[in-house]
Amino acid sequence: MKKVRWGVLSTAKIGLTQVIPAIKRAGNAELAAIASRSDKVHAIAEEHGISTAYESYEALLADSEIDAVYIPLPNHLHKEWTMKAAAAGKHVLCEKPAALTAAEAEEMVAFCRSQNVKFAEAFMYQLHPQHSRVKEIMASGEIGDIRLIRSSHSFYLADRDTNIRMDKKMGGGSLYDLGCYSIQVFRHLTDAEPLEVQAFAERDKTDGVDLTAHGWLRFGGGIRALFDCSFDMVPRNEYEVIGTKGSIRVPHAFRPDIVGGVGTIIVKAGDVQRTEEVDGDSYRLEGENFSSAILEDREPWISGDSTIRNMRVLDACYESISSGQKVQLSAEGSDSK
Repeated sequence: MKKVRWGVLSTAKIGLTQVIPAIKRAGNAELAAIASRSDKVHAIAEEHGISTAYESYEALLADSEIDAVYIPLPNHLHKEWTMKAAAAGKHVLCEKPAALTAAEAEEMVAFCRSQNVKFAEAFMYQLHPQHSRVKEIMASGEIGDIRLIRSSHSFYLADRDTNIRMDKKMGGGSLYDLGCYSIQVFRHLTDAEPLEVQAFAERDKTDGVDLTAHGWLRFGGGIRALFDCSFDMVPRNEYEVIGTKGSIRVPHAFRPDIVGGVGTIIVKAGDVQRTEEVDGDSYRLEGENFSSAILEDREPWISGDSTIRNMRVLDACYESISSGQKVQLSAEGSDSK
């Protein structure tokens, strides 16, 4: 079987602990190189069994043997290095949020297409089969007409003096880091775009980033969505879909890997409640899906257009936070994948 040869730009923790091991588990992928701006990259490469290490990102991009790159750099560097990777002919899997604005996302997606390379934003959670099962239950009518979706994503950020999530210039803040998942899952579950948004935030007095954000989105068909995200609360990564006849709760929505990859779906209709468990390896599926998209010359599980639309909603949330007003959005298309 032909395998996609991957390179990783940076030695970020998410890459070392999650994505690199997952690429190694993928049947159609090979982890071939890693790059950093430090000579420590050689020891890290040896530790993780990576054959080639570079002391610059440019050197990795110049390697003709590399087919695709994973970019877990700080948020404000995503656009720069996506464009450079695409210019070098590398397919790009970029950590979320892929950009800091919808305009940046549009430029990135357009440039990748012009260079004939694949691009995907690393919302790995969506590939876990628990979410397709939730959509099946929603479509079956078991919980009736959907009226509300609630999503919460948080953890307590302890190392605030040194963590890049607290640096506004680097794209820090809970909405970029966590709220983007909730917005994406609303769009994924409804296969629709929100018509209206209002958001609020509690900002850090020193750094100015949003420590906590919450808000609501109005969709067509009488559906509302509520989200909250925070660096100031206990760990949560869950959503609930509430209908006219029942509800569906998913307590490990975005990080089922933390509980061994087992997704739990709790369905309550009337007085009857049942629990379904669904196994999945989100990070491996991410590597395999993107590698398959390259090998089969097809669109990845999440399109560049979806990334742009997600960023438009994030833009609207930040606009609403700043203005204190509701922000109207025009729904352009219904395909949120």
